[in-house]
Amino acid sequence: MKWFSLSIILFATSLAFSQTVDEKIKALETQTIALDEQKEQILIEINELKLERVRADITKVGLPELKAGEELIVHTAMSLVYAEQHEQAKWVAHIITADIIDGKGKRSNNFRKDPLVKTESASEKDYFLKTKKPKPEKGYTYDGFGYDRGHLAPSADFKWSKKALSESYFYSNMSPQVPEFNRKKWAKLEGLLRGYITTHPETQLYIVTGPLLNDSLPKQERSVNNMSIPKYYYKVALDLKNKQAIAFIMPNKEIKYPVSSYAVTINEVEEVTGINFFYQLADSLEEELESQQEVSVWVPHKQKGDVNPMSQPDLPPGVYNTVQAKRHMGSGKKVTVAGTVVGGRKTKNGHLFFNLDKSYPNQIFTVAIWKKNLVNFSYDPLIEWKDKLITVKGKIADFDGLPTLIIEKENAIEVHQDGKTIIIIGGQK
Repeated sequence: MKWFSLSIILFATSLAFSQTVDEKIKALETQTIALDEQKEQILIEINELKLERVRADITKVGLPELKAGEELIVHTAMSLVYAEQHEQAKWVAHIITADIIDGKGKRSNNFRKDPLVKTESASEKDYFLKTKKPKPEKGYTYDGFGYDRGHLAPSADFKWSKKALSESYFYSNMSPQVPEFNRKKWAKLEGLLRGYITTHPETQLYIVTGPLLNDSLPKQERSVNNMSIPKYYYKVALDLKNKQAIAFIMPNKEIKYPVSSYAVTINEVEEVTGINFFYQLADSLEEELESQQEVSVWVPHKQKGDVNPMSQPDLPPGVYNTVQAKRHMGSGKKVTVAGTVVGGRKTKNGHLFFNLDKSYPNQIFTVAIWKKNLVNFSYDPLIEWKDKLITVKGKIADFDGLPTLIIEKENAIEVHQDGKTIIIIGGQK
């Protein structure tokens, strides 16, 4: 009997303890949920404060000077002036901050009209027609007009803010761009500037982007609003903290030359657009920044030795630069190509590869020496060719889309007396 009573007491005690533990666990879980909600709210408030600071900085530094009749449209993280006669922005100003490094936002593709454009912005009917498929089929049939909805302020620059990212899909931030331009070299330029911030997280970039607009531009006749088709786009960038600036003007077409080939000064963009950028800076500082054109400051460290391909008109007849040479890739004809050795390496198999003008991963032309042919050289080409301007003659092979010329013998090479130029007078036979 005593044993039975003791069992009851122990069971009751265990039950009470279990209930107490469960209650404590539940209470702590409730506190955790509350803390998570509090943390989420704090993060939202931090994000709003960052957006507030971005808007203030754009207003204080980033805005170009407004002209008579122009209306400033201010969004969460970008500001713009809309050119109604062209159905696109004259310019869009925004800031790239270090928040993009950890930003997790992804493309929303939520293209829509800009509600702040009083005259109404462009719409999807300026880029394509969408027709619902007849039943029982589902979905839509698309009839495109041949141009991408190209972002002026790129969505990836706002991936740290869901709201700002969404607003980057307003049609006021779109301009009709040739697909091969928008998806390749224009995208590379956008990535170049984001890359600058990843290596300079202590600063921020003031960016202004726009098309070169004029009354003689062709129109997209199928566009519901008779939208203009720009022939060129510009982008200006300013790092005020480190006093660095650069600008680019690029043609709206498929581009063969590297992005760096289109670098100009901000002053040059002002001259062709009539827009006064960063006018709120002190005059002396403005002139110092807007006259800069040092591309090497803006590229990754491993690409700082890159050079622009030689100007084709400056080359002798029959000599091609590293861009034009690609036209002869796989033709079987011997051609002469001029370029500067900006990188060389030996593979695990002992072959040598040299990139001309642009280094990996942006290489545009390669010279190769197979291991078996190295016995034909009395010196190490990796040392002798470094940073040298060369001309190379031979057949250009297609190596996974990269034009490559193979050199076999040392007697194909001549070194100039100044020691700065190596001329290769022969090549693969």
